[in-house]
Amino acid sequence: MAEVFFNGVVGRLEGRFHRSENPKAPMVLILHPNPTQGGTMNNRVTYALFQAFVNMGFSALRFNYRGVGASQGEMDGSGAGELADAIVALDWLQNMDVESNQCWIAGYSFGAWIAAQVLMRRPEIKGFVFVTPPTNLYDFTFLTPCPASGLIVQGGQDTIVDESSVAMLAEQLGSHRFVHVEYRMVPSADHLYATGLKEMYDTITQMVPDIKSRPPKKTTKRVVTPIIPNDDY
Repeated sequence: MAEVFFNGVVGRLEGRFHRSENPKAPMVLILHPNPTQGGTMNNRVTYALFQAFVNMGFSALRFNYRGVGASQGEMDGSGAGELADAIVALDWLQNMDVESNQCWIAGYSFGAWIAAQVLMRRPEIKGFVFVTPPTNLYDFTFLTPCPASGLIVQGGQDTIVDESSVAMLAEQLGSHRFVHVEYRMVPSADHLYATGLKEMYDTITQMVPDIKSRPPKKTTKRVVTPIIPNDDY
């Protein structure tokens, strides 16, 4: 894993990049929570996402939005600045791995909302992972129709994001033609994954390869699979 810096819209952005030994490996951009609430690329859930994709053989980039850590510029928090930064980061990642055979995007909480917006703007993205998308705090109705297959993970003990609204989003996205959208709930996890982080990690490493290998389909059904608690990540 290498420390990297690349030019953003309002200044240099700080990131951590892992390049797969396979030049044709899939790539993924990982987005962290709201910086105005303390979110950084070193958030434990964001880091677990990063490690999950690295261990699945992806080339992976996580980075700090403007004004966070060593990233230049002023912190935004509205979403507009973070979206612009994410687009720049995706461009940088694609330029680093020009032989990659597939592009994914992932995000946690506010980062999932930004990731969803990037997904709708970049048709080359073939898969996504949203961890605890804040469906009762931000508008996700723009994800119609959903352009790619993916996985949504939510904590059953979350008191910030309503689990039923996340389940409803997954059901709506999964009803779209030609895409597979899976929903998994971690019953013991709260919004911060103080417990259940390993279950979240294991779910991602189990489900992403399965989703990648599936052919297009016409219809889908929502599947909610509670995860048996294990030791924390």
